[in-house]
Amino acid sequence: MAESQAHLTIKNSGGVRVVQFADRKILEEISISEIGEELTQLVDDLDDIKLLLSFKNVEHLSSAALGMLITLNKHVKEKKGQLRLSDISPQIYEVFKITRLNKLFNIYATAQEALSNY
Repeated sequence: MAESQAHLTIKNSGGVRVVQFADRKILEEISISEIGEELTQLVDDLDDIKLLLSFKNVEHLSSAALGMLITLNKHVKEKKGQLRLSDISPQIYEVFKITRLNKLFNIYATAQEALSNY
């Protein structure tokens, strides 16, 4: 069963928390802050979390959102968890390449591929 928060839909898949973003554009500072809080709460609730962020619905992502993802990644690692990203559109993936964040994150073409690599 999926649970919904203001900006996220979260479901369990074989012990992995799969998060989909409700917003097509993650650009506004207030939205990014709220998403960061929702994701941090999710990580705080579970040690050794396996977290998959699916960007399937996301068309635009600001640099502030990238900063939030870096902070989240650090938090997940501190809690001995694992973070994967999937379904990133080519234009957003290009930003990950330019900023070299594709080296920091485990990024997969599809959520299914990411789930099979846990």
